Amino acid sequence: MLKDKKIAATMKAALSSMRLRTLPLSLAGVLLGCKLALVRWQVSGWVVLLVCLTTVCLQILSNLSNELGDVLRGTDTDERQGPAYGLNSGEMTVAQMRRLIGAFVLLCCISGAAMIWVSFGTFLAWKPAALLVLGACAIWAAMKYTLGRNPYGYRGLGDIFVFIFFGLVSVLGAYFVCAHRIDRWELVLPAAGTGFFSVGVLNINNIRDMRTDAVNRVTMALRLGLKGARIYQTVLICLGWAALICFTVLMPSAGIAGFVGAGGVGLLWALILRWAFLLVLPMFILHLRGVWTTTDRALDRYFPLLVMGTFLLALLY
Repeated sequence: MLKDKKIAATMKAALSSMRLRTLPLSLAGVLLGCKLALVRWQVSGWVVLLVCLTTVCLQILSNLSNELGDVLRGTDTDERQGPAYGLNSGEMTVAQMRRLIGAFVLLCCISGAAMIWVSFGTFLAWKPAALLVLGACAIWAAMKYTLGRNPYGYRGLGDIFVFIFFGLVSVLGAYFVCAHRIDRWELVLPAAGTGFFSVGVLNINNIRDMRTDAVNRVTMALRLGLKGARIYQTVLICLGWAALICFTVLMPSAGIAGFVGAGGVGLLWALILRWAFLLVLPMFILHLRGVWTTTDRALDRYFPLLVMGTFLLALLY
């Protein structure tokens, strides 16, 4: 009985370390990329499913590696403002965390390879080969944020890597897997918009943890100071919205032609659908209000507003 309780406690701790609340953010980019591909190309549902599964595995790998790296470097202490996860709670050991990370590296490889095979039917052409290299880079980036001798997350480079992998690679990579091409330069705009929001999620965490990070870590929030980090957060959110609105204005709607025959009502309905993503704007406004009025642990309640706001925006876009 005691052994069963210990196993259950370890599994619960491992689940908390996976930080499932971050998954909607990582899924937002790939869902947006898949949806943009579906507008112009025929896409297999299995490909979309495997894109999402690979993304989930990479996100969990990143979360687990992040926790292990912070614990090994002494960044995560009892004074940490964020939630306590598996290693912090004492329900998991470092050896168990290392084994769990290894398991998710394997899952990322299997899922990513299956995604490429189902989409392209081969690994030998240059496109699937390039995606294999990109996948290896994504695994490296997921692990080296806080792990290793010289993790980039401790040198203030996290914002750049998050923008690249959660924005550009997430949206454009998913589009490429589905469509086998990048056929419009304008696709950079929604990719950049998602990237800006993702950097915002990292930044709000860094604002919350400024006191504990100051011991042995460099972040953009620490470089800018509290007021500068708040301004930076506001700029990121504004740039994200600007990129998405610009894309909506620049790109013709594939669906409007089907509504024009229904007259003015049909055209009005098409325009409503085209701009439906604006419905989530209040979530971002509330998020920024919280960033400017709260600090430390109180900031944690505004984390879901940005994560879920980005996910819902991707669904409505």
